[in-house]
Amino acid sequence: QVQLVESGGGLVQPGGSLRLSCAASGSFLRIDDMAWHRQAPGKQRELVAGITSGYADSAKGRFTISRDNAKNMVYLQMNSLKPEDTAVYYCNAKVVRYSGVLFNYWGQGTQVTVSS
Repeated sequence: QVQLVESGGGLVQPGGSLRLSCAASGSFLRIDDMAWHRQAPGKQRELVAGITSGYADSAKGRFTISRDNAKNMVYLQMNSLKPEDTAVYYCNAKVVRYSGVLFNYWGQGTQVTVSS
């Protein structure tokens, strides 16, 4: 089994910063891609940033995704946060198990609230 655990969410004022972290653990051959998505109340889940897919327009210039392959971790540095960034942020990883099969995994989500 593969687990993704996010951390780093919280309450921040507009204009502030947060850094989200996601750690992948378990039994697998490799991780092909990692990304961050978010879901605001009443809205569909959307891509924020991906290692291979790049950034959503709403994230460009403010958010930075990075990956530590040795630690199987992905980070999302979020600067100049806005109230509309409020959402549950989910880590996503495309993982190749030892069987050679590619699986898509999600973390449990971490809440980010931007409010004064």
